[in-house]
Amino acid sequence: MPFDPLNEIKKLGNPEHFNYEEVPCYLCGNSTSEKFLVGEEDLTGKEGRFLYVKCSGCGLVYQNPRLPVSQIKSFYDSEYIAHRKKKNWGILTPLYEWAMSKHDRDKVQLVKKYVQLNEHTKVMDVGCAVGTFLLHLQKKHKSHISGVDFKEGLNFPGFDQISFYEGLFHEQNLPENHFDLVTMWHFFEHDYNPVDTLKQARKILKKEGKLIIEVPRLDSFTFRLFGNKWPGVQAPQHTALYSKKTIVEMVEKNGFKVEQYLPYGAFPPYFYIFTGTYFRMFGKGLNLDRIIFPYFTGQLLLTPVLLLQKYLNLSMQTVICRPN
Repeated sequence: MPFDPLNEIKKLGNPEHFNYEEVPCYLCGNSTSEKFLVGEEDLTGKEGRFLYVKCSGCGLVYQNPRLPVSQIKSFYDSEYIAHRKKKNWGILTPLYEWAMSKHDRDKVQLVKKYVQLNEHTKVMDVGCAVGTFLLHLQKKHKSHISGVDFKEGLNFPGFDQISFYEGLFHEQNLPENHFDLVTMWHFFEHDYNPVDTLKQARKILKKEGKLIIEVPRLDSFTFRLFGNKWPGVQAPQHTALYSKKTIVEMVEKNGFKVEQYLPYGAFPPYFYIFTGTYFRMFGKGLNLDRIIFPYFTGQLLLTPVLLLQKYLNLSMQTVICRPN
């Protein structure tokens, strides 16, 4: 008998109030698949077990069936790591602030290799969360900054300086041929409508504009190490798990040419090494208050390895694209 994802997820013992919708492959539209793995929300420890399948046609790994958008929103509350606003970490506060700022600085350094940043540059960040990357970009380069996020009630010092659109990116009424740069930092693996998202990005970019997408890399060392406890398997928020092959095919099939593929990103691979180890050893629920000291201690010890992250295929990947 052919594999039936809807029947399979009924075996996982999820809460009765969960609803499910079946979806065909985002990349090729195929509806036949095989079981790949079962994932959970290990970061916050929320209940639920979710099914990832591998498309029989193109090999894309994606969540099927999935929760509808109306139910997925509850997984993006204040406990979700991108929306946490805590800043007081005691004696480690300066180190924490430096690490958070470094992430945004690394994004800007990556972008600067492909896009000229100045007071005329128009930037759209999709899945902008509290907007720290955009605010850093404006502070350093005076660029025009816009952001989209479907999380309600986002707020952060300086957030009012961002031209903010609340809701789903592909549903926004945005000016065509307007932006020099569209960025998606760990947004695309969350996307419920990746094809429509790419159509929207192509529409709003200038002819010579750039689209930069960073996502976890399924065919990476850390996935082979941690399996279903790999932090890239953040279920149900991560709707698809992209390998190098499938992310490149996805953007090229939907109107973009990949100018460069990077086997790394701005996001620190050490976070995946640490949290994957934690989930394997202790299970679900990452208490940042308890782990912040061992986190930075481990990062110091692994510095020699992390210096080689651009060559080791640890966990991340980035594609730099232009409209075709």
